[in-house]
Amino acid sequence: MNKDKVNITEEMDYIDSVKNRTEGLADDAYKSCEWAKQPEAVSESEIAGTVDTQVLIVGGGIAGLAAGARCTDLGLECIVLEKYHGIVARGAHISCLDSKVMRENGVKIDKKQFARDWMHICGSRVNEDLLWLYINNCSDAVAWLDELGGDDIELKLFGGRYKGPDFTEYDGTHYFERRPDSTRYKSSGGARLMCEVLQERCLEGKGNQILRSTKVLYLEKDEKGRVCSAVAQCSDGAYRRYRGREGVILATGDIGSNPDMVRTFCPLGLVPKRNGYAPVDPKTKAGLNTGDGHRMAYWMGGQFETPSWALSMHLLAYSIYVFFFLFVNRDGKRFMNEDTWVQAKAIRCSMQPRGEFAYTVFDSKWFRELGERSEITGGQFTDPLIVKYGQKWSDDNGIDKQIERYVERGTCFKADTIEELAEKMEVPVENLKATVSRYNELAALGEDLDYGKRSELLTSIEKPPYYALKWGPALLNVHGGMLIDTDMRVLDKDSRPIEGLYAIGNVAGGLYGVDYPLIWNGNSHSRALTWARQAVAHIRRCKKSQPSV
Repeated sequence: MNKDKVNITEEMDYIDSVKNRTEGLADDAYKSCEWAKQPEAVSESEIAGTVDTQVLIVGGGIAGLAAGARCTDLGLECIVLEKYHGIVARGAHISCLDSKVMRENGVKIDKKQFARDWMHICGSRVNEDLLWLYINNCSDAVAWLDELGGDDIELKLFGGRYKGPDFTEYDGTHYFERRPDSTRYKSSGGARLMCEVLQERCLEGKGNQILRSTKVLYLEKDEKGRVCSAVAQCSDGAYRRYRGREGVILATGDIGSNPDMVRTFCPLGLVPKRNGYAPVDPKTKAGLNTGDGHRMAYWMGGQFETPSWALSMHLLAYSIYVFFFLFVNRDGKRFMNEDTWVQAKAIRCSMQPRGEFAYTVFDSKWFRELGERSEITGGQFTDPLIVKYGQKWSDDNGIDKQIERYVERGTCFKADTIEELAEKMEVPVENLKATVSRYNELAALGEDLDYGKRSELLTSIEKPPYYALKWGPALLNVHGGMLIDTDMRVLDKDSRPIEGLYAIGNVAGGLYGVDYPLIWNGNSHSRALTWARQAVAHIRRCKKSQPSV
């Protein structure tokens, strides 16, 4: 017998066995999890009534409100159900590859290179069809939102990108601001302003409603197996059925505040001791992002993307500044190259002994040194949250005053000697003295022999008073969810669309892997807009293709 044929047969048998085990995992792995247990159906006698609409949207954050706004555009009636009592929004940024303000500033992004960089950061664990759908449509989505706000809002290009040689951020981060003379919207800017604009457009549609303090419990299928309705507990305590004749869109956010789900899909997300999600449930004080839509889609037969899911850890615990100076852990020892992007800082901190927090150590000349290097460093937690593109360093940017406020609050320590500083930090004195001494040697040498930091970012620590700024990671989002196609339809275990069911925003999977790609900030917001527009467009196409009765 031919030896090669034997080897090929054995290899094929092995591949088949792996395939079978993988399929079994997809079917059965989650059934024993507590979060996977489906609640008992509310008895029909307890359901106070049924409310019909064309498109039912579960979730009222940016993705859900964008879907509602797009329904208005395309002449579809919709109802948005949201469990929180108010607007669900946080953050300031939104990103795209092309905009009028980018063109005004001569900024152009190479789509092909951008796609390669995205794939690289995400470890190639990305559905490239979804990635290119995002790349080719996110600019139109942001322009649409800008158009909805009209003369009352202004789209600005963010200038606080990280400019290091690796993980260099693109100049595609934007932010919306309300014009000073406008009274149309309450919010001054950021995600809340985006939600106000989208909400206004949604409610302009005939028959459209946004019902808050309304928690959806589960979805239902009709006799043909099509997802058609949801049962919810409303603000008055009554149960009602809401039916979406043309489709049901899930826009319920991520799983970051559901520890059981995080343990299943992204164990690294349990490492940070703090959660940066807002707003929170007024009763439990926990985040609202508890994976409700993920669970409902799973009960309808939806398939999850393979764990472990990507996550975003932001340095939101204790302070909003970290800078590029000397980092030390809770043993008073240096542990990384400080010249890197936000995710790396958060991850490396969390990997340290008792890694809830770390410190940035610098001396009295820090503010001048920060300004002198503003053109070669920057990025979130080094620059202010809102920096207009082209805006030069200014000594009245407020960063120095914020650090002094941290000193007053006790999240930044200030001392005249390294020994006194170590005692305030509660780190071993000799360790911190040795660490600072070694760092000063490297600064004098002009070469970081220990961690490879850029020489131009090596600054000495020798002029009192000395500072130790406390910072640490907080979980912001877990970016993973249901497998979807390019029409946002949820896929079953055989990769077939589940009729009537769509997933947008952070309940949808396929676009992220390993790390949230902060090659620009706010990409999850523009993804939410893009996916919402895509889902509603598909619903509209399906409706138009149906024969009239």
